[in-house]
Amino acid sequence: MSFLARSAAPLRQVAVRARAAPLRSMHGEYKHIPFSYDKKSTFGLKVASYLIGGFSIPFVAAYYQLSKSGSA
Repeated sequence: MSFLARSAAPLRQVAVRARAAPLRSMHGEYKHIPFSYDKKSTFGLKVASYLIGGFSIPFVAAYYQLSKSGSA
């Protein structure tokens, strides 16, 4: 038996085992997001306020610094 013929058999067995049974978790349903978004409108409002608040911080800080120095 040649080297190629011997090496192909174990690879086929691994491929068959991989397709046979998917890996399952023993902890029930896996949730990959650390929060719940059952109410989509509330979730959208929270995300929008978070993003707008984070984006506006530099502008508020710049306005505050300029008003503190008397330029604005």
